Amino acid sequence: MLIKVFGSAVFGVEATTITVEVNIDKGVGYHLVGLPDNAIKESSYRIAAALKNNGYQLPVKKITINMAPADLRKEGSAYDLTLAVGILAASGQINADEVDKYVIMGELSLDGSLQPIRGALPIAIKAREEGFKGFFLPKQNAKEAAIVDGLEVYGVENVLEVIEFLEGKGDLKPTVFNTREEFYKTIDFPEFDFSDVKGQESIKRCMEIAAAGGHNIILIGPPGAGKTMLAKRLPSILPPMTLKEALETTKIHSVAGKMKEVGLMNQRPFRSPHHTISNVALVGGGSFPQPGEISMAHNGVLFLDELPEFKRDVLEVMRQPLEDREVTISRAKFTITYPSSFMLVASMNPSPGGYFNDPDAPVSSSPHEMQRYLSKISGPLLDRIDIHIEVTPVPFEKLSEKQKAESSVEIRQRVTAAREIQTARFAHLENVHYNAQMNTKQLREYCELDEPSLQLLKTAMERLNLSARAYDRILKVSRTIADLDAAENVGQHHIAEAIQYRSLDREGWLG
Repeated sequence: MLIKVFGSAVFGVEATTITVEVNIDKGVGYHLVGLPDNAIKESSYRIAAALKNNGYQLPVKKITINMAPADLRKEGSAYDLTLAVGILAASGQINADEVDKYVIMGELSLDGSLQPIRGALPIAIKAREEGFKGFFLPKQNAKEAAIVDGLEVYGVENVLEVIEFLEGKGDLKPTVFNTREEFYKTIDFPEFDFSDVKGQESIKRCMEIAAAGGHNIILIGPPGAGKTMLAKRLPSILPPMTLKEALETTKIHSVAGKMKEVGLMNQRPFRSPHHTISNVALVGGGSFPQPGEISMAHNGVLFLDELPEFKRDVLEVMRQPLEDREVTISRAKFTITYPSSFMLVASMNPSPGGYFNDPDAPVSSSPHEMQRYLSKISGPLLDRIDIHIEVTPVPFEKLSEKQKAESSVEIRQRVTAAREIQTARFAHLENVHYNAQMNTKQLREYCELDEPSLQLLKTAMERLNLSARAYDRILKVSRTIADLDAAENVGQHHIAEAIQYRSLDREGWLG
């Protein structure tokens, strides 16, 4: 008897429906074809044990299973449940009238219970697109798949629950998930709050500007000045995600298998990889491509602590994704694109010893050593960082103050107001949502300067020996400062403030 059941394969952040054809005939043998990997080939042992432990059996006949399309590589253990149901239906052990109306996915344990899978959300989206009635998957993944409306999502704990449902027994109910209700749950008291930070008013101002315009930022200062502490608090002042951004981010985390019984991500991700990270782990890839850290930080923050300690070639592979806001991974048979629109926040010491040319510093490095240390970061990478700010240690008087500083919630209100101005400004543009995404043409249109402002910018570039690459960045940052002031045009004081935030472009910065 020939039976067709349906599963799904995930490539990038999209799913492809897989038709599993099971044929049982006279003879003995178990033949699995259609480019399965080792995890799928080993499934026969898991299926045999799971069925036996639940009162069913693997038929002692010739079982031929084809996974179509046969030229597409299938990988992972998530097809166990699909194959098991197909074998039971083809051997007549269960009623199979309705089986082709559902997508079935799940990894089997030997007792018949189910382990979580990756990519439940993209699979559910594809199942709805292709007109399937429902989707059976492990209970741990049910919430993320239930985000998709118009599809019955059944979270199951054991293979028996699926069998009973297909035979019209049991009382398995679809998982219901109120996407909007979950999405609008906000955290008004973040774990890391700017009210905990003593002093550092100029750095907080920088963080506010970076958050308001989506600008990349680098913090330079000695150990203990508060660089990491400030960076960890940045997500608390970023504007709330839109529903579209939340779905995009959830999709990527679903593919990476990071959605443990969470329905929808409504907080912006904050990723902080260690400096020993490899190229593939940072940008994504591998023999079966997976999203890297830059995609996991999509619509959030990627924090690179101690930037010069990262391998130079690892930092260089980030240059194109920073510009294009997506990363494309090409292999001989396929090409995958992952979104990677993130805010880069980097921190570094000004020298190998950690201190600047300070006579009171415990360790000092020569200007030559400092220059060599700073040169580990290439010009083209610095070119993509809009704001450079020096962080100085906080004096004791500030540290011992009892008074609480301004909270993240208050700062976020100003940031959100500035982002709303930008959203309205770029409403007619598809891929531009905030100032940092502007290209040269849009800069000329939205950052028109009057004569005094132009003169100030010219003087600053000549006197401070600012490089040409600083010009566009200064304009973008000044546009954000103007938005925070709710000003229609960029003024002289906006340009003046933006010029301060280009420390690393100044020749002779090392003294």
